[in-house]
Amino acid sequence: MSIHKEIHLEDEICADLGAAGWLYDPANAGSYERTQALFVDDTVAWIKASQPKAWDTIAGSHGAAAPKIVAERLRKTLDSQGTLAVLRQGFEMIGLKHPIALCQFKPALAMNADLQARYAANRVRVVRQVHYSVHHENSLDLVLFVNGIPVATAELKSHYTQGVQDAVYQYKTDREPFFKPKNVAEPLLAFPGGALVHFAVSNAAAEMTTRL
Repeated sequence: MSIHKEIHLEDEICADLGAAGWLYDPANAGSYERTQALFVDDTVAWIKASQPKAWDTIAGSHGAAAPKIVAERLRKTLDSQGTLAVLRQGFEMIGLKHPIALCQFKPALAMNADLQARYAANRVRVVRQVHYSVHHENSLDLVLFVNGIPVATAELKSHYTQGVQDAVYQYKTDREPFFKPKNVAEPLLAFPGGALVHFAVSNAAAEMTTRL
């Protein structure tokens, strides 16, 4: 097997991210929830760790259905307000006095122990070969998540067999933000509620876009 096939580039990127503290498990693509385009387990784990009282209220109201209710409400807010706004401002749920925060940006000062603990609770994850649509089985090479919310996608190409423009072409022709036969949005790829950035990457170059 050639060492220059793109799977080896994928392996290397995931290994490097894992070494830097990202969550990575080669088998976790199956935990991606296609309908809502979320890694729901991480969203729930983040809320439990960072806002336990809010989670107790949600769980008390919805029981075993709480993760599903949270995912549906979060997806609706992502689509209406955009991913960046939700990461900055959180989202609201009936029964809670305050919005649920979806991430903690790095505190400017290290003096606030509560903010430091919440920052440390952020769950950043890389998932490979993500089958992102309910309409077909196309997969993206890599998707990066913050607390279950997809923030970046990437298509990889080996410089020795294909170049970065082949990945760009793939996005343009096979990674459309709307499923045309039904004219419905692909939540991972559509603007403004999908990933914030999409990368075309080879061994030698990288290009990006914020809107497909």
